[in-house]
Amino acid sequence: MPGDSILGVPSGVAPDEAVRIAMRRDRLLAALTLTAGIGLIFATPFALKEGAEFFLPLTTALVIAVAMVPILEWMERRRVPSALAAILCILLFLIAVNIALAAIVVPATDFFRLLPSRIGRIQDNLAPLLDLYSSLERYANKALHQIASTPIRSSPTAAVAPPSSILELAATSAPAVIVQFLFGVLIVFFFLSGWTRMRQKTITGRTSFDGAMATARVIQDVVDDVSAYLGTITLINVILGIVTGTALWAIGMPYPAMWGGIVALLNYIPYFGPVIGAFLLALGGLMTFNDIWTALLPPVVMYGLHLVEANAITPFIVGHRLTISPLLILISLSFWGWVWGTLGALLAVPLLIILQTVLGAAGKPDIAGFLFEHGTLVHQGRERRQRGMGNAAGDEGK
Repeated sequence: MPGDSILGVPSGVAPDEAVRIAMRRDRLLAALTLTAGIGLIFATPFALKEGAEFFLPLTTALVIAVAMVPILEWMERRRVPSALAAILCILLFLIAVNIALAAIVVPATDFFRLLPSRIGRIQDNLAPLLDLYSSLERYANKALHQIASTPIRSSPTAAVAPPSSILELAATSAPAVIVQFLFGVLIVFFFLSGWTRMRQKTITGRTSFDGAMATARVIQDVVDDVSAYLGTITLINVILGIVTGTALWAIGMPYPAMWGGIVALLNYIPYFGPVIGAFLLALGGLMTFNDIWTALLPPVVMYGLHLVEANAITPFIVGHRLTISPLLILISLSFWGWVWGTLGALLAVPLLIILQTVLGAAGKPDIAGFLFEHGTLVHQGRERRQRGMGNAAGDEGK
């Protein structure tokens, strides 16, 4: 009939030509899809960065909620209602966070308040090292002398009555932080309280048995991998903090519990976290001790323990299941740190695990195959090789 077509090609065209036209059409659609996908990929980071007030607490809450699913399921197996189990999970998390903050923030405030009065001691400790570099010594001594000789201006204080109620405290605090915190807590609660129903609905909503099984496997893998990673790393970091704090206490470093907590917290950030911890410990040692070699002992002890943990203990405990390419970790740290700062760096590895698990189950797009295996580049390369072989054969015939 006149309206018939082959593969969407009008009738009257030869079958071979119809197939070639259909292939070119499919390739054009694929190219447009790839272009739109690349544009979306480039636009997403800027959208996440500009919308950090919404996306950051949302993402943080979802990662925390996914990590707490095993605890929720353990409670539900013991016939604890989902809503009550979700509340208990949130309370356990908030108690742990408050204990950690109390052990770190309060002593750190008192310790680093002494920094202006310890500039002279830091300068004296650094003098032997500065002597090795005359040019660096000149500029550093000038800067330190300027800092030390500048009178410390006490900010004008006014008699401010302490808040008399929770509403007044909330009004005088940062409203955005409070709103984001409450938003994150509600996200965790609703996610955990509706987790079982949401998972069942997601699985039973598939149209095929294979699709339902694949969905269930992906959900379970994401929960297992994220909770296993965060649980294992948290345990390792806590033990590392305790051991580091004990070692610092043995060498006479003040506030060893605070330093142990700082080391444990920064160890969640691969590569950069331990370096920042060593720098802070070096600054604390220079503020505390009168000898530079004794002052540098705390960061040396801390980084030595970190190297043992990172190269021997963590790989042995975590195993090969959660092994991630160091290059991917570095890229994820740089990306999420640029988008959301320090908290983004803390979320970098869990988000990478979630993305890697989902892509591992759904399949990765073969962009290289799309570009090179069936594109003009390979055909051109083949033509060049064929021409080269033809020329070589002609030369041999001569």
